[in-house]
Amino acid sequence: MIGSAIGTRLAAHDISVCILDRYEPAAGCSSTGEGNILVSDKLPGADLALALRSALLWRELGAKLGDEIEYDPKGGLVVAHSDEELTELFALARSQQLQGVRTRFLAPDDLRTVEPSLSENLAGGVFYDDDAQVQPMRAVGAHIAEIRRLGGRVVAGAEVVGAEFGHERRIRSVTTSAGRIEAGSYVVNAAGPWASELAQRLGTAVPVVPRRGHVLVTEPVSPITDHKVYEANYVGSIHGGGSEWTVSAVVEATVSGTMLLGSSRESVGFARTPNPAIVAAIARSSVALFPCLERVRLMRTYVGFRPATPDRLPIIGRDASIPGLLHATGHEGAGIGLAEATAEAIEDLVLGRAPTIELAPYSPGRFDTGAREGP
Repeated sequence: MIGSAIGTRLAAHDISVCILDRYEPAAGCSSTGEGNILVSDKLPGADLALALRSALLWRELGAKLGDEIEYDPKGGLVVAHSDEELTELFALARSQQLQGVRTRFLAPDDLRTVEPSLSENLAGGVFYDDDAQVQPMRAVGAHIAEIRRLGGRVVAGAEVVGAEFGHERRIRSVTTSAGRIEAGSYVVNAAGPWASELAQRLGTAVPVVPRRGHVLVTEPVSPITDHKVYEANYVGSIHGGGSEWTVSAVVEATVSGTMLLGSSRESVGFARTPNPAIVAAIARSSVALFPCLERVRLMRTYVGFRPATPDRLPIIGRDASIPGLLHATGHEGAGIGLAEATAEAIEDLVLGRAPTIELAPYSPGRFDTGAREGP
C-alpha cells in the first residue's frame, strides 16, 4: 500500500517510477489487514499528527475514487468494560481533542443508540467521527493502475537481493531475482515487516521486526454493526511490548457482509500457522461485545505481519549512510491508514520542498543502528 501510494504521487510529477515487488502488489501486508484508517488509536503528538494528515488525504482520495476502493467514512466506536477503563479512555480522547480530533463521549445507554447490538455490560465509550475504512487490495490496485497510466513500471516477481554502488555510495542499480535494474536518483525501502532484511541487503539497517496478528472472517450476515468497534485496551496493546500474545476485541463489517474480528499481537517472527488459542480468545472477546455473534459461523482465519519499531513510530526519511536511499516503513498495524501521508512525506523529500508535517520524529537517524554490510 505504501509503496504504491508513493509511486502514484511521484509519477504524477512526471518522475520515472519503477515498483519492484517480490511477489505481486498487495501480496504482503496489504492483503492481510482490515483496511483501517484510524485516528482513535493514535497517541497525541507525532503519532496522531501523521494519522490526522493521512485521514484527510484518504477523504480526498475517497471522494475521487469512492466505490472503486470501498472507502467508507463510517467512524469508530471505542468502548470500555469498567469505570476505570472509561476514565482512561476519556482522558485520552480529551488529549486527542486538543490536536483536532472530533469525538463524542457516550454513556452506556448512548452506546446502544449508536450500535443497538452491543452488550449491555459496558461502562461507556467514545465515538470518533474521523475513523474510516478502505478495501486495501482495491486501493493498491487503483494506485498500481494509475502508476501504469502515468507511464511507470511495475515489476512483479523481482526480489531485491543486493545493490551496486556508484559515486559517494549512491545506489546505481539493484540486483533482483529477475535481473539487474538500474536505479534513478532515489531508492525507497517500503518493504513493511521485511524492511530490515531489505536494508541489510542494501548495506544499512533499520530496526523493524514483524508483529503477528490474527483476523477472523465470518460468514456473510445481516448488518450487526455500522461502525468499527473495539475495546479500549486495544490502544495499550499497540504501544505495549512484551513477548506474550495479547488479544483485544475489534469488530467491523465489510461491504460483502462478512464480519472481520481481531485483534491479536505477538512476536513469533514470520510464523504463518494460526494459533487456535488466539482464534478462540478473539472469538470470545468479540462475542462479549456483540452477543449475537455467538450464533454466527466462522468462515476462515488468517495471520498477517505488522512492521514494528522500538518506539512504535514509523520510519520515514533519508538513510544516514546511503545517499538517495529513503525508508518508508515501521507503521505497525497502521500502514494502510498512514499510507497517504507517508507517500506525501516521501514526495516532499524527493521534490526538495518543505515537508507538510514535521518529519524529525520519524527520522531513521533516531535509532543508533549503524550501517551494516549487505551480502
